[in-house]
Amino acid sequence: MPLFLAPQAGVSESPFRRLCRRYGADVVLTEFVSAEGIVRDSPKTAEYLRFEDDERPIGIQIFGADPVSMGEAAGLVTEAYRPDFIDINFGCPVKKVVRRNGGSGCLRDLDLVGAIIRAVDGATHLPVTTKIRSGFDEQSRDPVGIAQVCEEAGSAMVTLHARTRADMYSGTARWEEIAAVAEAVDIPVIGNGDVRTGQDAARMAAQTGCQGVMIARGSHGTPWLFHQARAALDRRPVPPDPSPETRFRICLEHAENAIRFERDAAKAVIEFRKHLGWYTKGLPGGRILRQELFQVEDLTRIRSLLEGYLETAERRQVVGV
Repeated sequence: MPLFLAPQAGVSESPFRRLCRRYGADVVLTEFVSAEGIVRDSPKTAEYLRFEDDERPIGIQIFGADPVSMGEAAGLVTEAYRPDFIDINFGCPVKKVVRRNGGSGCLRDLDLVGAIIRAVDGATHLPVTTKIRSGFDEQSRDPVGIAQVCEEAGSAMVTLHARTRADMYSGTARWEEIAAVAEAVDIPVIGNGDVRTGQDAARMAAQTGCQGVMIARGSHGTPWLFHQARAALDRRPVPPDPSPETRFRICLEHAENAIRFERDAAKAVIEFRKHLGWYTKGLPGGRILRQELFQVEDLTRIRSLLEGYLETAERRQVVGV
């Protein structure tokens, strides 16, 4: 069963995708990219589309509410970047995206959903997939109906985040809806929502009958989660979380690659601060460490703070504190 790294704005950049691939993610997706930005040939948009060959198989995820622009963007992406598939975002709940009827905003009009899929499918020879939520709100909640529209319009696979747009990220994802969709359609169904441990991935697979598991927020600061999920799915002992030393080594490797990938090193360090917060979450004294890490402006300072934390922790162990 394949494990997918979810497309996540500001998180699933190339350095993180490559790290997750190394730890067992079978398929990765780019951050979601505006179709309008692609059509306008926006330099900023082009930055989100860059990827390396060792990230394959990779999908480029696009969003928008105009079928014509979505089709044109799909054709341009296919020719210029040659990903392995193109994914359509019908799931993003962020207000600025929904306000333009993009992302989960499209779920208010299933005729539009079908038109967008057909336009994208007609503009590329690549497989076209879709990522959906269970509905826009509780009143429109109909994951099976939405998935069936996607299948009929030409989607080769559908990923369901089993929450509505109104839910945002609150409450619990309704895995029974993933099971219902998997039963109702003939295309592969990927489950998404509340996979935070390797055991969660195995439980989702067992309870829903999905054909793949997508991990999103659970991967933040824990790329090794894919390794643990693979073990759980294969019914092998799940490896423990890494030690702080190993965790920091992975963090530094991630930071180095992020700075190398981003053309503006200073900007890269500032944007990496959120990852520093995730990598240090749950550590004893982590709150104080994060306060310092959120002020860093270069890699040398990051390395110094992490090494200092480990040295202090070691001294405390020696004296029995």
